[in-house]
Amino acid sequence: MNIFVLLYNSGTDREGIHSIELKGRTIVLMFEDKDDATRYCGLLEAQDFPLPTVEMINIDEIKDFCNNLDYECKLVEKNFVPKTVEDRLLISPPQKNLEVENWEEDKNRNIDNIDINTIKENLEKLL
Repeated sequence: MNIFVLLYNSGTDREGIHSIELKGRTIVLMFEDKDDATRYCGLLEAQDFPLPTVEMINIDEIKDFCNNLDYECKLVEKNFVPKTVEDRLLISPPQKNLEVENWEEDKNRNIDNIDINTIKENLEKLL
């Protein structure tokens, strides 16, 4: 079965796939309908996020990709109707996005800036 995913820098050595973070998990969105994928791209662009391209790919390739990286994948079926707040993220991007460029460096920099003593002091103040 073929599905649609959102790719950045498609066909380059910097190619990346659009994903969302939910409860500490990375989730790759797969769209059954190309129009739904295109609409989601438009919503990303409206949030000043770089515009991805919609690419058709075999669902098994994406599942293998996700399994290898310990990601989850979610299929957004045609005419999908969300039932929960989390389901809404499958049809409408979150308001806050990670930067596409250098997101891994930013994540590492935040870890390096953690000061254990400051955290301890702040926790002690709570007591």
